[in-house]
Amino acid sequence: MAQEAIPVSGARLGRAVGAGGAGGGGDRTVHGVVLLLPAGEPLSARGPSPLAYAGVRPLARSLAAAGRDEGLVAHVVRYRGRGWNGTDARLAADAKWAADEVVRRYGDVPVCLAGIDMGGRAALHAADHPAVNSVLALAPWLPDDDVAAAAEPVKQLAGRHVLIVHGTNDERTDPELSYRLAERAKKVNRDTCRFEVHSDGHSLRQHRPEVLALAADFVLGALLGQGYARPVADALAAPPPLGLRMPLASGFGHALRR
Repeated sequence: MAQEAIPVSGARLGRAVGAGGAGGGGDRTVHGVVLLLPAGEPLSARGPSPLAYAGVRPLARSLAAAGRDEGLVAHVVRYRGRGWNGTDARLAADAKWAADEVVRRYGDVPVCLAGIDMGGRAALHAADHPAVNSVLALAPWLPDDDVAAAAEPVKQLAGRHVLIVHGTNDERTDPELSYRLAERAKKVNRDTCRFEVHSDGHSLRQHRPEVLALAADFVLGALLGQGYARPVADALAAPPPLGLRMPLASGFGHALRR
């Protein structure tokens, strides 16, 4: 039975995209929900960024279009503000609220948290929500390794499907940090893989069609039980470092054969 979501002042879901049309109406049954988590900032008291929100809308539309016939709905989460703010981990808290809200609206459906930049960190942190079965982190912002600080948690990823995607030329978020996290995550969760987009930067624009196709393949497989494309299945099955440094091949998506 759907439970009432715990209120978080200011956080809300954007309009539903997919399944029942752009406004979330219609009569199609929702079988899975992907929550898009925009970028943020390490420390900030400012409100949510309209640019960051707009930046994940294309991914929301792409995923919703790929899964429309299977009952997939996408929502972009509107945070209370743009700052992670240390131990407050506000963006992760907003992601968990959004998952609660999905349960309230749609009932017992699987949820994928798909985040970009600081939203990728929020997705990884909030993975222990009971409704979440998968995490997609694109160019995730992660703190530098610091022996005086606790390492980024990974135990919450156990039992989830996890895909990390990072451009090798990313100058905003360090791809080596996402590899190290993936390496630790793989020890507690074999269903973890990571793809490297060679020569691409933080926005992953150079290979955007391939990145969108990879994201759709992963989300449809994790949420709706469709078979993964061979490269994704191989990455999940391969031991480190192979499955965590899988190159995203040019043209991925044009020759998928399930």
